[in-house]
Amino acid sequence: MTSLSKLLCLALGAFAIGTESYSLAGLLPMVSHDLAVTVAVAGQLITAFALAYAVGSPLLAVATAGVDRRKVLLSAITAFGLFNVLAAFAQSYSMLFAARIGMALSAGTFMPAASAYAVAVSHADHRARALSIIYSGLTFATVIGVPVGVLVGARYGWRSVFLGAAGLSLVAFVGIAFQLKRVPLHASATLGERLAIARRPDVLNALAITVLALTGAFTVYTYLAPFLAETTHLTGNAVALVLFLFGVGSTIGNLAAGRAADRFGPDRVMSVILSSLVLLFTVLSLAAVLLPASSARWVIIPLIGLWGFVGFSFPATQQARLAAMAPRLVPITISLNASAIYFGISLGAVLGSIVVAHHALADIGWVAAACDVFALGALAYSRSRQPQSMSPPENDEFSEPSTAHSSS
Repeated sequence: MTSLSKLLCLALGAFAIGTESYSLAGLLPMVSHDLAVTVAVAGQLITAFALAYAVGSPLLAVATAGVDRRKVLLSAITAFGLFNVLAAFAQSYSMLFAARIGMALSAGTFMPAASAYAVAVSHADHRARALSIIYSGLTFATVIGVPVGVLVGARYGWRSVFLGAAGLSLVAFVGIAFQLKRVPLHASATLGERLAIARRPDVLNALAITVLALTGAFTVYTYLAPFLAETTHLTGNAVALVLFLFGVGSTIGNLAAGRAADRFGPDRVMSVILSSLVLLFTVLSLAAVLLPASSARWVIIPLIGLWGFVGFSFPATQQARLAAMAPRLVPITISLNASAIYFGISLGAVLGSIVVAHHALADIGWVAAACDVFALGALAYSRSRQPQSMSPPENDEFSEPSTAHSSS
């Protein structure tokens, strides 16, 4: 296996990206107050990041396919750090909005390049392990980075989170500059090849399930801090502890999902996941509507931890489904799934903002449950049809591995 220190540099970059990306949801009330916008409008900062990532990442992967991975990584992590500095000193909502788009494009360049580098320098038998080390940066971001980010933000202001992410980016830059060496470039799927595969009915159905599931998840996650404040009267440090519980649940769920999918089959596990999410989100809104804050917190907080467990079982299970559909095209189908994840995140943030602006915060659970009901319908439709074998194109060995990692 390649040097662990090289992979840890890339994992640190992923940790910086994950910490900044997910911490903002816990700080939305502070951001909206300081920039004099509503919480619903502040939530569009998450939409901007997710949509820019979804659209920009595959385009930038194609555009930088002929550039040395080390140069791409150094440029991307530098840009990410600089946009975080810009965000920290943003004096207007529009400036912060632009900075978030810049962060998304640089993050969407960094993560696929990091995966490609890990594959290029690892022996075939160790590639999955190398990728798991890099993406452990995102996992640790949900467990450690986000709760700490929210705690720091609550004490020193939301701008401190962006400065912290910039500092982590600088450390990652130094590690990449000194540890990583130039590696040979491999063939990369063109944009046309990606779109051709995305149009296949079975893949298209799977991508629709991803979009629906993540839309539901981020309808709630984007506005989790104000939801907790209104329904349980928890703010500040208490929100950080709830997010820590969510992160612990997500880590366990992510690890358990792969084993469950191997044992019971990914379709069966996916049915359980989506059905459980429908129930969880429904009970979340029921507790918010029917119980007083003092009682609701004893229902809602455990539900959020359980949601982390169930929701983070989704990505690994969905990747297993995609791999079963097209074993020789996994790099492309899973990279398409990564874009679908971020499309879902952006739609969830928009949908959540509509609910928050025109209805009540307690209603976001109903909307999330409805999204997962539609996802269940799409899954049932796919299972009712005979699986179609996918014939790979003539050049089916591509270098981009999975870039997907998010909650449901």
